[in-house]
Amino acid sequence: MRKSIFTLLVIIMSLPAQAKLQVVATAPNLGMLASAIGGEHVAVEVLAPPDRDLHYLEARPSMMAQLRNADLVVSVGADLEAGWLPVAIQNAGNAGIRGGQPGYFSGAQHTDLIQTNQAADRSQGDVHTKGNPHFYLDPVRMAEVGNALADRLSELDPGNGSDYRARAQGFQSEVNARMTEWHERTEDAPGVLLYHKDADYLMERLDVTILGYLEPLPGIAPTGKHLSGLVQDLKGKQAVVLYTDFQPSRAAEFIQRQLGWPHHQLSSQVQPGSDQKAYFELIDRWVEAISR
Repeated sequence: MRKSIFTLLVIIMSLPAQAKLQVVATAPNLGMLASAIGGEHVAVEVLAPPDRDLHYLEARPSMMAQLRNADLVVSVGADLEAGWLPVAIQNAGNAGIRGGQPGYFSGAQHTDLIQTNQAADRSQGDVHTKGNPHFYLDPVRMAEVGNALADRLSELDPGNGSDYRARAQGFQSEVNARMTEWHERTEDAPGVLLYHKDADYLMERLDVTILGYLEPLPGIAPTGKHLSGLVQDLKGKQAVVLYTDFQPSRAAEFIQRQLGWPHHQLSSQVQPGSDQKAYFELIDRWVEAISR
């Protein structure tokens, strides 16, 4: 009897462990979401560092190596990575993660985008014709994307589908619980002046007024003429200037000198490998800056 039990244990221990799904996310916030939904069933890598502008990366051999064995690519979408991700995927030699395949997931396709249907007019700066892609700073939209991601993971790995969907519901429940506090903390916020349209979703979610942008047009560096115009238009008002860690501080410092407004440089992405707690702490830092 003991010999039979021992033999059975040896057989069980010799069986190969179920392989984890190999997930590659383009941005750290999406890597966080994939980890939160996938749990122990996925291994997640991230292509972009957290302090780089996703508009302007280049396809590198290291990216292609990461993509070569991926089961699923999780992208922001809405053409945010259009300058480098298609090239990286094409050169990775992995047909299963190309656009239209189950192994390619675009978050922007699973939530409502703002600023859609804009004409491709270069005179208006770097316009995203499919809509503003920066939904990843809106926790509610991230929860929506998380539910869709759970469905895609379930399609690729049906045996763990109930776990993926339960984790997505858990993420959404935590978002819902935190939104009340975030709304209360920003209820009396006077408004913000942003560098770029990358925090528009969060401001809309929190009902915070955007008084303008340091960029004269999306993707165009601030000019003296534009900043002087902002100062004239905003005199007598109170607000806070917010910009991300890859955007220069010079324009924000000019506004501070002219109007006395505080300015805060914030990360728009968590560190690669972060969990959902780190994402909620990231939103907390934005809420704190808005409400000062």
